[in-house]
Amino acid sequence: IFWGVQCRTRPTDLVFIVDSSRSVRPNEFEKIKVFLSQVTESLDVGPNATRVGVINYASTVKNEVSLKTHRTKASLLQAVRKIEPLSTGTMTGLAIQFAINRAFSEQEGARVHAPEINKVAIIVTDGRPQDMVKDVAARARALGIEMFAIGVGRVDMHTLRQIASEPLEEHVDYVESYSVIEKLSSKFQEAFCAVSDLCATGDHDCQQICVSAGTSYTCACKEGFILNSDGKTCSACSGGAATDLIFLIDGSKSVRPENFELVKRFINQIVDSLDVSDKNAQVGLVQYSSTVRQEFPLGRFKNKKDIKAAVRKMTYMEKGTMTGQALKYLVDNSFAISSGARPGVPKVAIVFTDGRSQDYINDAAKKAKELGYKMFAIGVGNAVEDELKEIASEPVVEHYFYSADFRTINQIGKKLQSKMCVEEDPCECEAIVKFQTKVDNLLKAILRQEAVQGK
Repeated sequence: IFWGVQCRTRPTDLVFIVDSSRSVRPNEFEKIKVFLSQVTESLDVGPNATRVGVINYASTVKNEVSLKTHRTKASLLQAVRKIEPLSTGTMTGLAIQFAINRAFSEQEGARVHAPEINKVAIIVTDGRPQDMVKDVAARARALGIEMFAIGVGRVDMHTLRQIASEPLEEHVDYVESYSVIEKLSSKFQEAFCAVSDLCATGDHDCQQICVSAGTSYTCACKEGFILNSDGKTCSACSGGAATDLIFLIDGSKSVRPENFELVKRFINQIVDSLDVSDKNAQVGLVQYSSTVRQEFPLGRFKNKKDIKAAVRKMTYMEKGTMTGQALKYLVDNSFAISSGARPGVPKVAIVFTDGRSQDYINDAAKKAKELGYKMFAIGVGNAVEDELKEIASEPVVEHYFYSADFRTINQIGKKLQSKMCVEEDPCECEAIVKFQTKVDNLLKAILRQEAVQGK
């Protein structure tokens, strides 16, 4: 965690090269281990993410942790806690050479043939080396290893600059004593933080797709959907065009209670893809069996949350299948202005059935299409394909769907979402009209201003 935000760290082969010469007291060495642990805590540790190695050096060099050793952060942190100081001289050049030959080798777990994997070494030292570092550090940098040098106390600053990568101001750090080395943890946590990925943590409110953008994010939609003006939700129509949508749902006894619950989920799946508001989509719901029952008319509920709650509360009628009567109700009542329909707004009906109608459907189905309603017919189980085609708008193949099993109706839902936009895309016209109005108002304002100034 960095500044309270989860970081995704770029895959890296990271090796700490730690001075434990006799000038580093045991309690100071403990501080170095805390620093190592804090930096490690912020990394995505794993074989395919960041691998961490630790070299401990004084007059000799000890390979404490290889890049390949620990596959989890927990075991790595445990290994760091167990490292003991060597308490002899300061052979920094030798330690860097060891890093080149051994620590960053394929045998020790470095991803040598993967140029996209960052190679990073962090050297912590508090003294003047007893050997030469300039040439060996240059060799390490030439091999693509990014070198960070941290100096403590009476360290030789010239040595740090010979070790570090360019730009030096980003790669050389100094602290007065080991007791404050921890304050550098956040610098390295930030250095390894590729993006503060709120999408990965789920800390976002995008309905469909979250796109990470550095420390922020934007929302996007799946194919066939367009982002609504709130920048978060998606609808199957650009900008969520004005649509009056009625669901006409078969509640006959053949549907069975558990399947009726699936039908309710199917309705809410479609509702989720709409931009519900006074200006955009309005939704009404009618259930039918032997009789017809309006569950709620167009415009009663002004947002998705309330519509979905009302759908979930709908009880099951459990009688016959009078689809013709239901279609007649749709034509006579559901799309009437007195029932909340808006004049001049496209009318869409989704008719759902699981069996053959017990009455005649042709006249009402024909009337609905003549009135310009966009009719979708969805059949499940024993539904009759000819009846579905009779109900569906032209081109029929795009307006009727059939599934043998209620459990697969969510697939129909996905196909239906992308087809629900009205062909002539009123959303686009609406957007143009809005833009023109905005420009007109702007021009009027400018003219008014000029008139005032002219006086």
